[in-house]
Parts: sequence; structure tokens; C-alpha cells
Amino acid sequence: MQVILLERVEKLGHIGDIVNVKPGFARNFLLPRGKALRATEANKARFEADRARIEADNAKRRDIARAEAREIEGASVVMIRAASGTGQLYGSVAARDLAEALTHGGHKAHKNQIVLDKPIKTLGVHDVKVALHPEVVVMVKVNIARSAEEAELQAKGVDVTATAEREESGFTEAFDPNAEPGTLPTDEAAEG
Repeated sequence: MQVILLERVEKLGHIGDIVNVKPGFARNFLLPRGKALRATEANKARFEADRARIEADNAKRRDIARAEAREIEGASVVMIRAASGTGQLYGSVAARDLAEALTHGGHKAHKNQIVLDKPIKTLGVHDVKVALHPEVVVMVKVNIARSAEEAELQAKGVDVTATAEREESGFTEAFDPNAEPGTLPTDEAAEG
């Protein structure tokens, strides 16, 4: 299906480009979100008539996003989460959680602006993309730790999962490879 792009779409094209996309992508993403028009003769004529206004609106939104980007660029957010001794989170950190943390930190971000390939499931400092506009993307550091003290250590570059104490079991049972199932070990049988 051919569509006319009304804004820049990553890995697809820029404003005014006529591109071929799969019908489902056009119907479910591009068209409902106002990112494209079907490439019919009537829509091509309408786009060319409104091209100057569309590009001016895009430039205005891009300038606003650049101003917001100066405020949020290089921001760091600390999130306290429960995790195992190996650093695996009990749950995950999703785009919604990151948007809330940025908002509480005094920055303006919506969950649909957070770009995550997959949810974050481990402790540590992670770099996350925030797309304020299709042409304006900034990086934010997200420090996920079990406590504020761990967050400070991670910010200094210490790997808290490597320094975590490993729990050792105090009880070990001797293993006799020749023992029959259900029989007592030889030293216990001699005592009884």
C-alpha cells in the first residue's frame, strides 16, 4: 500500500515521501495516528496544497521539542525496585514507569515518547531513548537499584551484583554413590 508521510517516520522516510508499506502497518499505525495519508490522487493534491502549512507546523513542534530536549538531556533517574541477589528484578520496568519517574523528577515525558526495545529486568544503570519529536531524540540514564545506597554505588560505577554476598548453606550431606535407595549411610547404620 502506498502512503504519503505527513511527518518523519524512523526507517521509513520524511515529510512528503510516498512509500510502500504493508497494509496492516498503514491501517493500524500510520493512518490512525495521523502520520500518513493514502496515496490517492486526491490526497496527493491536498497534500501539495497544504505542504507549506504541514512543514511549518512540523518545524514549530520540532523547535518546542528541542527546547524540552535541552532540559531533559542527560537527566538521571533513580528507581528503587525489589531484586534477587543476582540482580534480576522481581517484575520489570516499562515505559510507563520511566515516564512517571521522569515526571516526578521535574521533566516532561509521556509513556509513548519512551523508546524501549524490551522492558528492563536487571539492576544497573541503563541508557534509555526519549523521542520528544520524530527528529529530536535524547538519552536519559536510569539507575535501577534495591536501595538508595546501592544507587549511589552504581552511579560511581560499582557493580553491586558482583559484590553481593552469596548465601552459603551450612549443611551438607555426604554422598555415597554406591548406596542403595532407602538405606541408611554406613556410619549411621553402625551407630544404631
